[in-house]
Amino acid sequence: MALHRLCGMFVFLCVCLISLTQHCDGGNILVFPVDGSHWVNMKILLEELHAKGHSLTVIRASKSWYIPKKSDLYTSITIEIGEDGDNFFEVYLQEHMKAQREGASLMTFFKLTKDFLSMISQAHSLWSEVATNIFDDQNMIKRLIDSQYDLVLTDPAMAPGVVLAKYLKLPLVLNVRWITSGEGHFVLAPSPLSYIPVPGSGLTDKMSFIQRIKNIFFYSIVLFQQKFLVGPVYDAICDKYIDGGCDIISLLQEADIWLFRSDFVFEFSRPTMPNVVYIGGFQCKPAQPLPAELEEFVQSAGQHGVIIMTLGTLVNALPEEVTDEIASVFAKMPQKVIWRHKGKRPSTLGHNTLVVDWMPQKDLLGHPQTKVFVAHGGTNGVQEAIYYGVPVLGIPLFFDQYDNLLRLQERGAGQIIQLADVNGHNFEKALHKLLHQESYRQNMQRLSHLHRDQPITPMEQAVFWVEYVMRHKGAPHLRTEAYKMPWYSYYSLDVLLLLLSVVSALLLSIFAIFRCLCCQRRRKIKTKQS
Repeated sequence: MALHRLCGMFVFLCVCLISLTQHCDGGNILVFPVDGSHWVNMKILLEELHAKGHSLTVIRASKSWYIPKKSDLYTSITIEIGEDGDNFFEVYLQEHMKAQREGASLMTFFKLTKDFLSMISQAHSLWSEVATNIFDDQNMIKRLIDSQYDLVLTDPAMAPGVVLAKYLKLPLVLNVRWITSGEGHFVLAPSPLSYIPVPGSGLTDKMSFIQRIKNIFFYSIVLFQQKFLVGPVYDAICDKYIDGGCDIISLLQEADIWLFRSDFVFEFSRPTMPNVVYIGGFQCKPAQPLPAELEEFVQSAGQHGVIIMTLGTLVNALPEEVTDEIASVFAKMPQKVIWRHKGKRPSTLGHNTLVVDWMPQKDLLGHPQTKVFVAHGGTNGVQEAIYYGVPVLGIPLFFDQYDNLLRLQERGAGQIIQLADVNGHNFEKALHKLLHQESYRQNMQRLSHLHRDQPITPMEQAVFWVEYVMRHKGAPHLRTEAYKMPWYSYYSLDVLLLLLSVVSALLLSIFAIFRCLCCQRRRKIKTKQS
């Protein structure tokens, strides 16, 4: 009898615990990612969604760099690409680094800008062809419709996923920092150019008059890119396949939730919107133990500690003369060095430097022996450095990397050295500064404490809002109606014009009345005199 009561109590407690646990039925999510480092972010989010019981379908290119066809996380849909899409990008990277080594000049700036816009145009043209192939494949479209997805999760740096969500009439969640024409905030939230720096400008939120002119100039490049290079590519697809037509900026503004890979520990403060959820550093977790051989190497550094260096997923090696200079500096340091480097082995490499094809970056950053992180300034690496509190010596190469590193430098948590300035003397000087001036580590530790001081983790935020959109079939109540307004109404220029017209008419009426009165008076005076 006692056993029976005990079993009954156990069942009752289990029911209570289940009823108190937030429940979410497994959803059916269509994912349209962007390759490269963007996929690294997306995959981490997909792992968490898969662990929560959601079914995932990933659309990938046949010649994808990092997105495998077979995975335990998802079912894949592979889209054939006729052209080898990474050739032009590889050429761009090499030419970009070569131009940077020539030093800063007006001609170099125009060359880099021209090459960047050309590369972006080619990339969007390639992906617009992919979108066209999807829409023209009736079997593919039928499969997507029959699958009855709950939402589309996409990275809007390339826009096919955004257009596909509109075509399928599905809620849209963006895993975003970059859109088709720059940083996402600029099409979503008020963005006064007086204190919000445009990416690429190399400015902070404190600008002089001349810097504000520069900021507007860089914003005009963004507008040119959207209006003449990117917009027309997707407008043609919208006109052909979307009832009533559309444009890519409006589609982005219609998105239900923006999972924004940033936060205000890292970013400069700025206006935002209700459907923007900041998940900066969502990929970060407490560091795991290192492999035994790597741990032994790290511990052999003793009190001097370890320097780690990596240039991310896109760049395997710097120019040969640069790597030789860097290797020679590392060889003189009392610290041990772990360097992810796939190019030609530097001739000046020291015995204290371990060259690897891959490193457990997060686990090394979280190791107490790690003193400095030498990096290119990608968003992932910068946010991981903040999370683990490791100061950064940055060598920005392209895209947003200089702006990312600038935010650390402004907060006294890092130093920037341009590729053109990398030589033995400058590199050693910058490295010594980060190693021996305690303020850099203290400032980065402060950022780390600020970043971690949140009621729930960024990953929990991301998963909650994806599930929120599924539960409520979208989140239109969080969207502003501003995107439906013409630009002159948004800025109230029509109201201003009306008010100016009224004031002008009133002033003209008063002037006319006074003029009439003056004329009557003159006539009376003349009449009296005559």
